Amino acid sequence: MSSSDKHKQPGSDVMEAFRKGDETALQYFFDLHYKSLCYFAAGLTGDDAEAEDIVADCFVKLWEQHERKETAQTIKAFLYISCRNACLNHLKKLKRRTGWQEDYLQQLENGNEKMLQQVVESEFLDVLDKEVAGLPGQCAEVFKLIYYEGRKTDEIAELLDINVKTVRNHKARAVELLRTSFLKKGLPDVLMLALTLYLKSK
Repeated sequence: MSSSDKHKQPGSDVMEAFRKGDETALQYFFDLHYKSLCYFAAGLTGDDAEAEDIVADCFVKLWEQHERKETAQTIKAFLYISCRNACLNHLKKLKRRTGWQEDYLQQLENGNEKMLQQVVESEFLDVLDKEVAGLPGQCAEVFKLIYYEGRKTDEIAELLDINVKTVRNHKARAVELLRTSFLKKGLPDVLMLALTLYLKSK
């Protein structure tokens, strides 16, 4: 399925099936949003395993309310808002938080709902995939290993047979190139912040 096909609004038959409790319709929305939600949650928590648990729980909550969801956009908004709130609760419960987690906790607690709505309305993952594909050589390779595979800096250095400083330089360059591109496209600042903080945790 192409990127454009994947993000077409589902027909009324899919929504009707979802409201009636058809698990095939639930699977449709799971396939549509799961990956993006996991990246979103990982960016907030810095923990890939915790992010997956949070997202799975969001879908459970969604399914418990399936009869009350009217549109695909309502479903998407519910998932992202639930995910944001669960990440906020997770960060609050951590007895020891890193500096970047403290920063992001403050951002979440201040809760700019307009920015969250921008996240919901944007197809961030599609844009990110396209921009990463345009990064130069080893810079792209390093970024993919960090963001898509969750690798640590020292792991990447060993895997690519380069030193840790070089990995960090590639990571910094990737962030700067992506930031510039995102600004040109007018994407929400909160997306770049989540991406930057997640990379700092690696």
